[in-house]
Amino acid sequence: MSEREPAVVGDRRPALSIESLSVTFATDAGPVYAVSDVSYEVFPGEVLAIVGESGSGKSVSSRTAMGLLPGTARVRGLVTLGADAITSMSEKQLTAVRGGAISMVFQEPGLALDPLFTVGFQICEALRAHSDMRRKAAKARAVELLRLVGLPDPEHRVDFYPHQLSGGQKQRVVIAIAIACEPKVIIADEPTTALDVTVQAEILELLRDLRDRIGSAIVLITHNMGVVADLADRVVVMREGRVVEEASVDELFANPRADYTRALLAAVPHLGTEQLEHGPPKDVIIAGDQVLEVSELVVQFPGPFGRPPFRAVDDVSLSIGPGETLGLVGESGSGKSTIGRCVAALQRPTSGVVRVRGQDIAKLSQRQLRPIRCRFGFIFQDPASSLNPRLTVGDCVAEPLIVHKMGNAKYIRERVRHLLDDVQLPAGTDRRYPHELSGGQRQRASLARALALDPELLVADEPTSALDVSVQAAVLELFGQLQRECGWACLFISHDLAVVDQLADRIVVLRDGAVVEQGDRDQILRNPQQEYTQRLVAAVPVPDPVEQRRRRAEAAGLFKTELG
Repeated sequence: MSEREPAVVGDRRPALSIESLSVTFATDAGPVYAVSDVSYEVFPGEVLAIVGESGSGKSVSSRTAMGLLPGTARVRGLVTLGADAITSMSEKQLTAVRGGAISMVFQEPGLALDPLFTVGFQICEALRAHSDMRRKAAKARAVELLRLVGLPDPEHRVDFYPHQLSGGQKQRVVIAIAIACEPKVIIADEPTTALDVTVQAEILELLRDLRDRIGSAIVLITHNMGVVADLADRVVVMREGRVVEEASVDELFANPRADYTRALLAAVPHLGTEQLEHGPPKDVIIAGDQVLEVSELVVQFPGPFGRPPFRAVDDVSLSIGPGETLGLVGESGSGKSTIGRCVAALQRPTSGVVRVRGQDIAKLSQRQLRPIRCRFGFIFQDPASSLNPRLTVGDCVAEPLIVHKMGNAKYIRERVRHLLDDVQLPAGTDRRYPHELSGGQRQRASLARALALDPELLVADEPTSALDVSVQAAVLELFGQLQRECGWACLFISHDLAVVDQLADRIVVLRDGAVVEQGDRDQILRNPQQEYTQRLVAAVPVPDPVEQRRRRAEAAGLFKTELG
C-alpha cells in the first residue's frame, strides 16, 4: 500500500475519519474479508472520491460510518464523525445521527425506498425525524427538494409511489432524502448510476453547491471517472479491500503511481473511443430480415384521481437486424425502459405493433407467449430486485434453463458455471445469495442469466450502470464476442453515451416518449442535428479534471452572458 498524503486543510478536524478499519463477513461459504486496514479522512467542504472495482470494499467501508452493516459483520478499527466515535455508538444513538449529521445516497434506489409510502411522505419523514417541522411545512420542503434534484412536475409527483417513477427518478428522490437536513457528511454511493447525463450534471452541481454553501463533506463512491474528475478534490483508490493509492484529483489523473490505477484510467470509456467488434459484417444483415420491428408504438398509463392518462411512449417506430445493436438513449422518464419491456413482452402496449421475426407479439396471450419467451433475454436496470433473494446466484442463473427444460441437471450445472466465468464472477459465487454480492456483482449475475438461453434478441436496460470501468470494459467485450458468435440482435438502453458509442450501430434519441432523432452512431454523436441531442452530448463528463473545470467555467460564462 502506498503512503497516504494528508490533505492541505490547516488545523481543522476531519468531518469523518476512518482509522485502521477491517471488516469481515461470515457467510455459508466461509469468511469474506471485505476491508483490511483501511484509513482515510474527509474534511468539511471537501469531496473525497473512493474508486475501485466492484467488491473492493468501497461501499462496505462507508456503510460502517453509518452503522449499517449486517449482524454477520465483524468490525475492527475506529470510525469518527466529528468528535464522536461511530463504532462505539448504540443503535439508538446511531438512529439520532443518521439522516441528520450524516446521510447516505444509496446505490440501489429500488431497495432504499419503501414501496408502501409515497415519496413525499418518505422525504417528510426524514425532515420531521430531525426537526420540529410541521406536516404542511415538511411537504412544502419536500416539493422544493424534488424540484432541486430535477424531478419533473414535483407538485404532483410528491404524491407518487416509488413504482410510479423510473429508475433515474427514484434515484433523484433518494438524493432529495439524503440532502433534506443539510448534513455535515454526505456519503454518496454511486449517486449518478441511474441518471442520464444532463440530470447527472445537475446533481453534481447540486452536491457542489451544498458543499460550498454549508460546508458539507462528501464521500463520493463511484466507478465513473468522469464524475470523479468533475467533483472530487482527493481520490482514494481501493483494491481487494485495501487502499493502493491516495492523491489529489489532478495528480491522480496526470501521474498515477500504482499500476492498478493506471489500468483503471485506461479502461475509462469516452466519446470517440474505438468501437468494439460486435456482430457479423454489415453485408450479412439483410434489410428485409429484421429481428425486431416496432411500428407506431403507444403506451399509456391511467392518470391518478381522475387526471388524464399519462402517455409514456408516443408513436415510436424502430427496427433491429441480426447481429445489430440499436442504442436507445434519452433522459430519465423518456420511455426507454417502457419500450424495452414492450419489446420483451413484459408490458402490453396501448396500440402499435411489435414484431419479432415477423410475428406480432403485442397481441399474444401469456399462454401463447410462453414457448417463444426463450427468444428474449432481458437485463433489468435494478439487479437487486430482479434476482430472487431466496435462491442462490447459481439457481437464479439456472432458472430460465429449468423453466424451458434445456438439458439435464449436469448440463445446467456446467452451463451456469460457464456463464458465471464469462461475466468474471469468482469461483463459489454460484453458492452465494444475491445479498452477499456487491451491486456490480449482482449486475454481472443478471447478465449471465439473460444470456443463459442464447437469445435471438437481447434487451439490455442499463446493463453496465452498476459496473466499474474495468469490468464494464470486459463485459462490453463479452457482448461483442457473443454477438459475433451467435448473431443476436440487441436493444441497448443506456444513459451512458460513451458506452453507447462503443457498442451501437445506430442510435434512437427519445424525449418525453417520442423520437427526437435517429440515425447512424457517428451522425448522432458527432454531428447531432437537434438541440436536445446536442445538449445530451455536451453534458457527457470527461475523465480529465482540468478539462472539466474549463468546461464548467465556460458554461458559467455563457450563463452570465445570457443573463446580462
